[in-house]
Amino acid sequence: MVLGVEIGVQGTLDELGTPLDQVTFVVFDLETTGGSPSEHAITEIGAVKVRGGEVLGEFATLVDPGRPIPPFITVLTGITDVMVTAAPRVEQVLPTFLEFIRGATLVAHNAPFDVGFVKAVCQAGGYPPPANPVVDTADLARRVLTRDEVPNCKLATLARVFRSSTEPCHRALADAKATVDVLHALIERVAAYGVHTLEELKGFVRAPTPEQKRKRHLAATVPSAPGVYVFEDERGEALYVGKSGDLRQRVRSYFTASETRPRIREMIGIAERVRPIVCATGLEAEVRELRLIGSTKPRYNRRSRFPEKVVWLKLTDEPFPRLSIVREVKGDAATYLGPFTSARGAEDARTALHEAVPLRQCTERITPRTRRSACALAEMGRCGAPCEGRQTVEDYRRHVDSAKSAMEEDPGPVFSALQARMERLAAEQRYEEAAVDRDRLAVYVRTAARMQRLRSLTGIPEMIAASPAFGGGWDIHVVRHGRLAAAGVMPKGAHPTPYVDALVATAETVIPGPGPLPATGAEETECILRWLDSPGVRLVRVDGVWSLPARGAGRLKERIDRAYKGLEVSQPREGRPLR
Repeated sequence: MVLGVEIGVQGTLDELGTPLDQVTFVVFDLETTGGSPSEHAITEIGAVKVRGGEVLGEFATLVDPGRPIPPFITVLTGITDVMVTAAPRVEQVLPTFLEFIRGATLVAHNAPFDVGFVKAVCQAGGYPPPANPVVDTADLARRVLTRDEVPNCKLATLARVFRSSTEPCHRALADAKATVDVLHALIERVAAYGVHTLEELKGFVRAPTPEQKRKRHLAATVPSAPGVYVFEDERGEALYVGKSGDLRQRVRSYFTASETRPRIREMIGIAERVRPIVCATGLEAEVRELRLIGSTKPRYNRRSRFPEKVVWLKLTDEPFPRLSIVREVKGDAATYLGPFTSARGAEDARTALHEAVPLRQCTERITPRTRRSACALAEMGRCGAPCEGRQTVEDYRRHVDSAKSAMEEDPGPVFSALQARMERLAAEQRYEEAAVDRDRLAVYVRTAARMQRLRSLTGIPEMIAASPAFGGGWDIHVVRHGRLAAAGVMPKGAHPTPYVDALVATAETVIPGPGPLPATGAEETECILRWLDSPGVRLVRVDGVWSLPARGAGRLKERIDRAYKGLEVSQPREGRPLR
């Protein structure tokens, strides 16, 4: 203190941190034979060393993995067994790579994947794992960018948005160069939040906005109970709907630094009130949330806003039925498969079913008296040509019965037909075509399994079930045709009969409509099914039979899911299986 004026003390360099323009970054990418460092091997390493926006050096080499490269990896990366035959083994490459990254900050897109492989090969080679600081551009992008700016944080998407000079192509050096451009663009973005050092970059979390601080009082009257909360604007229009087991705690979190979603922060600036809806149980809160989002369609909610926008695959009710994609389930004698979230999914399922059953694919209505020239499918043996009179209604009925069975009970014939076609295509090294058929089969089987699971519950007029509640009581629910009709809590030690009878007497009357979902949307029924599958749930009363087909789609879905899990683990950076 000098003459009443406080003199600040200059911080040390360690306290100030390392300015980002003085940090040496090594941006690297690996290509591998799969996704597990313990089971798979590296096939290519690419790295770019940069500082202050200037490229200081590059490192690129193919690596002999010591094992065959899976065909789908070759399709994805373009790296073949022939290309790596003369390449060095990873133990020969590793010392040079470790020297290249020495003293630098490592950068990768989905860094845990790449860093995990580096640590694994270091351990196998007797080297200590690198202690370099790590920056993950995927994680940083999720904290910086909004969904309005980018639909996802995949490398290809970010490279396109930031106009990278290099297009990612699943080759290590090209992907590393694209990641350099993404890193520089993200550093420019975080500079607006006062981030100028490496330490600030690694610990970047946005502070609460002035609007968040100013509107903390909106949570003051929210009770500590399970239920649904609705953020509303000055006109009472719903902006955002959510649920929680503790409404007050959850709503309060929207006004703290832990809420970093830009879209939600924007919503807080518009909101003028929070309307709590207390629910008896957590399941009731989850169902009410779905219904409110579907009915009010809040602009800041992303999922469940349009439950009515689904499509179905319909086996029509006519003398010579065909497969049609429709948006409405009618009370006719037709057979339906769905729901699908897109017409493309329904089209994939239709193509898969046509591969197994030779139903006609023309769109005109055909009667036993129709006579016209057959299309090319008849010459290919994929249609019996009822339009020319080659098939009677009785002959065609065999195919219709097979299609109905594949749609409602056993999709095994579809699975076998597509599997045989994929094996043939793979033998001819037509891997991309085989992958398309694999995806079509997955859509069909998963949709069939989902519908069978939904119908197992929607076909029951009334089910009463209970689960242990906090404090020793029981959460009791009445479900009618897959729709939650009532929810209540029975205190500890109380006799269940009066509570169950009272709940049933006051439950919503549900009049079923047509189709596999006669009373509510698929999401609500799936929500109830998840609760029924949870530990401790007990069935009190079931009006009907709760069962699945003995040879249903569930058994095949497990095989499909295992195959896709292998693909996703193999290339987790893209976040989706190969198409």
